[in-house]
Amino acid sequence: MGLSASAWPLLQRLKQGGYVDTLALTVQAASGLQEQPADLQIGRAADLLNEHWARSSTLIVIGALGAVTRLVAPLLTHKDQDPAVLVLDAHGRVVIPLLGSHTAGAEQQARELAAELGGEAVLTGDAASQGRLALDAFGEAWGWRRGGPTGAWHDLMIRQAGGETSTIRQSVGSQLWRQLPGAADHCCEAEEEAYADLTVTAEASPADGCRWHPACLWLGIGCERDTSPSLVLRAIDRALRQSGLAPEAVAGLSTITRKGDEPALLQITEEQGWPLQLFEPEALAAVEVPTPSPVVKAEMGTPSVAEAAALLAAGTEGRLVQAKSIEKPLGPEEQGAATVAIALGGQPYAPQRGELHLIGSGPGDLSLLTADASRALARCAVWVGYGLYLDLLEPLRRSDQARLDGQLTREWERCAEALDLAQQGVKVALISSGESGIYGMAGLALELWLQQPEGHRPSFQVHPGISALQLAAARAGAPLMHDFCTISLSDRLTPWAVIERRLEGAAAGDFVVALYNPRSKGRDWQLARAIELLRTEREGSTPVVLARQLGRDDETIQHTTLEALNPCDVDMLTVVLIGNSTTYAKAGTMVTPRGYPGASLS
Repeated sequence: MGLSASAWPLLQRLKQGGYVDTLALTVQAASGLQEQPADLQIGRAADLLNEHWARSSTLIVIGALGAVTRLVAPLLTHKDQDPAVLVLDAHGRVVIPLLGSHTAGAEQQARELAAELGGEAVLTGDAASQGRLALDAFGEAWGWRRGGPTGAWHDLMIRQAGGETSTIRQSVGSQLWRQLPGAADHCCEAEEEAYADLTVTAEASPADGCRWHPACLWLGIGCERDTSPSLVLRAIDRALRQSGLAPEAVAGLSTITRKGDEPALLQITEEQGWPLQLFEPEALAAVEVPTPSPVVKAEMGTPSVAEAAALLAAGTEGRLVQAKSIEKPLGPEEQGAATVAIALGGQPYAPQRGELHLIGSGPGDLSLLTADASRALARCAVWVGYGLYLDLLEPLRRSDQARLDGQLTREWERCAEALDLAQQGVKVALISSGESGIYGMAGLALELWLQQPEGHRPSFQVHPGISALQLAAARAGAPLMHDFCTISLSDRLTPWAVIERRLEGAAAGDFVVALYNPRSKGRDWQLARAIELLRTEREGSTPVVLARQLGRDDETIQHTTLEALNPCDVDMLTVVLIGNSTTYAKAGTMVTPRGYPGASLS
């Protein structure tokens, strides 16, 4: 929603970026527009805000902060009900979360929006300004759901703002957040049996408790055909209450494959956003349960549906925390019967909330990080990557973001770790240098992601970065103006015979060639062989550029020729650019003409 005609270009960017569904302008602002989009709404600013207030989770307003404050003041109801309100200047240089900083997620949205626009998020909240972990908001990025009365959370945040140390108790979910500076410096473990200010648990919240609930409870369901949804919901509610467990901690429903089309189960999982896990009777029959039933075995081919399904869904470390209970109709308006059992999983499961972002961090200079990658980094609770690459991004990491360092050659392990966290519901950044889709982590991560059953896949998105090839070319001049190829000389994943065929093809096809991973201590002969193969089709005077440590403080650019190239001047931190038959060097630059001699450019 915009309040200024000069902000129209910014409004278009917000629309194209998916930040707003409907554009709204004041009459005065809209008067200068030549073309109006179909979803544009025009009216008095106060009327537009009033119209969108109740039905929007986020309102983005472009205009003066004071004016927006006066306009929204009459609309305020309660912090748990009001939308997030973000205020931007007309050029998108400043993003201010005016309302709903934590509860409605305005601070996090401001960070992401500022990263996308290349602007600055101005955060004045106590947690952000003091480097504390926002205890009432951080769990969302880990895939958890909040429980407990609003007043208890309000009191907790007041005490946190006053500098008090908060006591914590955690029984389920990832404990990575406990290592964050914003948590470690201001939180401590609650003594045994003592009251804890904040609990991370599957147990329901008491009247005065603040709780985050990871999704770790599996509800095993058995039911008669066409059982009423209201009956199943009541069975679930009773089972949770009897065991003192929180609905917010439910990971999903599980049952026998024969019930995969049961209308009540499909309706409930759709409404609640829960996955439905299905198991064959043979798998269920192999699970030991406390209350097997010969009647169920005769009917379904397994002595247990609810208890066995709950345990199978909970995994090898799961345990049954509520034996099966049976619910029957309360009156003639209901039909059927339902059985519910509850198992506690060894770790959370919420892939529908999780996100796996493949991020190309660029060559190393933060100024070369793309806006798309910056926004994804701002969004994620955990950064996973090789330590050197994470170090280069460290100035951007906040005190509420964890980092997991991996070893250079353990790419599969890093991918698996990142995917596992995302399946738990965490927003995860898996980071490569340069461009994650060029010799990076995107392919490995996508292969692992595709191996998961469809319902087990978290959101997956690749965010482009600037590759070393692009920066090397920019530093050299214009060497990639005609067809080119990239070849990695590392034979760790590709047989050397295949690499040789590619080098021969590049030479015969007269491609400009960029060599990645050209030479290491353990592979000190491959570069010389590559030069030999290229020399069969290319003059020794062919220009070559050695670009080392691109985008970093000790960056060097060396011009040479194919004949004079000394492999000892090259290491794994070097990109080697080799021209084609038309490439020439002049005035410290390397140029490949767009056409061959005699070509006509139009």
